[in-house]
Amino acid sequence: MYIEVSAIIYALLIGGVILFQFALAAGMPWGSMAMGGKFPGKLPPALRIAALFQIVLLAFLAAIVWSKSGLILANWHSFLESGIWFVVIFSMIAAVLNLITRSKWERRIWAPVSLLLLVTSMIVAIG
Repeated sequence: MYIEVSAIIYALLIGGVILFQFALAAGMPWGSMAMGGKFPGKLPPALRIAALFQIVLLAFLAAIVWSKSGLILANWHSFLESGIWFVVIFSMIAAVLNLITRSKWERRIWAPVSLLLLVTSMIVAIG
């Protein structure tokens, strides 16, 4: 049961990140909370497009976690054995980057989120 709960927490957190990325892509002036805070205000057009690609990647990561936990697409088993570790490594890199960023908002908001994503993805991977 803890695996399913971890997968649900992961999905809720990643859903928040996806909504944030969508807001950035739509032009919300939250650039100081992304990309190391280099672009306060609206992100430049190229980075707004990059936010859309990140949405797709994040949704794919969530699908891997949910599949590995058995909540959806359980027949992906052979892919999931390695795919879940990709999610863990991705989450680890995101956590480190959010902890060392110059942006205080990324450290305050996204570092804790990234750490929780790392912990929940590891629980699903090990479980």
